[in-house]
Amino acid sequence: MVKEIKIPASGRPFRNNVRFCVGTGRLGLALQKEYVEHLKIVQQSIGFSHIRGHGLFSDDVGIYREYEMDGERHSFYNFTYLDRIIDTYLENNIRPFLELGFMPEALKSGPETIFYWKGNVTPPASYEKWAELITVTLNHLIERYGREEVISWPVEVWNEPNIGFWAGTMEDYFTLYDYSAKAVKAADPRIQVGGPAICGVETEKWLRGFFEFCIENDQPLDFVSRHCYTANQPERRGHYLYHTLNDPTYMIEELKETREIMEDYPQIRNLPLHITEFNSSYVPVCPVHDTDFHAAYIARILSEAGEYADSYSYWTFSDVFEEQDVPKAVFHGGFGLVALNSIKKPTFYAFEFFSRAGKELLYRDENLLVTRDEERYVIIGWNPAGMRKNKKNAAESYSLKLPSMGEKAVLLSKEVGGSHGNPLKTWSNLGKPRSLTEEEVAVLRAAAEPLQKDARLSEEKGLYEVELEIPLNHLCMLEIRPVEDRTESYAGYDEGFRWIK
Repeated sequence: MVKEIKIPASGRPFRNNVRFCVGTGRLGLALQKEYVEHLKIVQQSIGFSHIRGHGLFSDDVGIYREYEMDGERHSFYNFTYLDRIIDTYLENNIRPFLELGFMPEALKSGPETIFYWKGNVTPPASYEKWAELITVTLNHLIERYGREEVISWPVEVWNEPNIGFWAGTMEDYFTLYDYSAKAVKAADPRIQVGGPAICGVETEKWLRGFFEFCIENDQPLDFVSRHCYTANQPERRGHYLYHTLNDPTYMIEELKETREIMEDYPQIRNLPLHITEFNSSYVPVCPVHDTDFHAAYIARILSEAGEYADSYSYWTFSDVFEEQDVPKAVFHGGFGLVALNSIKKPTFYAFEFFSRAGKELLYRDENLLVTRDEERYVIIGWNPAGMRKNKKNAAESYSLKLPSMGEKAVLLSKEVGGSHGNPLKTWSNLGKPRSLTEEEVAVLRAAAEPLQKDARLSEEKGLYEVELEIPLNHLCMLEIRPVEDRTESYAGYDEGFRWIK
């Protein structure tokens, strides 16, 4: 059935925070060449403002060491690698959203670690030394990059202390937050600090406990952070993990729930809410991340998340990522928007398309978003299969009538799905090679580009009419711009000349 929609001439602001932040693996990966290549790709096409990742204080970045002299132990701070990492970010016009973690070897209180690269998740053996590490690091950054620059970098205390990334109790996390937040403010009271960076388990207990702790103890709290994933429990098959997914609105409901809890506390209710990680699956070996279905699925989240969250940081921008060992092939179910060998995945385009959306929201439903700026419309459509009960495997069809912006306009469209912008399909056709030749890399990069088409629109009774069909597991973007027809200025030029007699 074709949905006939008459688009209004005006709407309301589109709360689109898609570019505020994106996730990365541990910060030490920024020392790798391909990581930087992927960062350049996403910044050129999307242009994220901030980047957040693990491992600021892990030993591979090498900031904190201790040495012994004259029978006494002393702290030593080494910023060699940190400077290279931050330089790389700023050179690519992206700023850190700093996550304080994990525990340096010299400060750990126990052996518990997480991931292939063994990030230590225990409380500090000395909270005083932990606090000093934070303040000294921020002061170094202020000295190197300037105070006005560094105060624009939010600081989040730890990562997911409620689900195995913290070996202490909830109360131990509150103690960590106490020392950490005060240490941040000691560097500059204008630096924004927040938490609790929880994910998925005992959400209400942790949020309310954290809010009440901060209020009762007059703790600095400039924003609230949490994570959102929409997958159910995984099933392992060989190297890979698979899930069933909840409807993408599952995340929207989580955001609403968080806002409702915040609303109960006058000191909290108006704070920014930052989703410092989100995705469908929470494992980096889940093939859904590589699919065209995933692009359409994530687009539904992007269409509405800004109504409730001030940022939502996709986990992650790149498949240069090593939580569960070194990636085994170009497509391995990694989180990234960009696969190894700098090949864009379908979900890359969900972010690129939303980064181009207009500032005014005219229409939105489960499959379509219509926005405008003064001189253009941007229409984004998506159609993930099997996400709603009783939905047959069919295309979504629209007939749109939009107020004209001029007598003539050009309609530019990009489409991802099926045989377009879907390098996973091409890789499969190539026999799923483990190691790629230069020729295969070129083929896959070309296969990763969306289908682009264009058409001329003419005003009829003050309207443009646009017919749109969104096949299953497809994502599309239509951009409409008025044009001035200059054909008459090209005397004698005729692209329609009949060349054969």
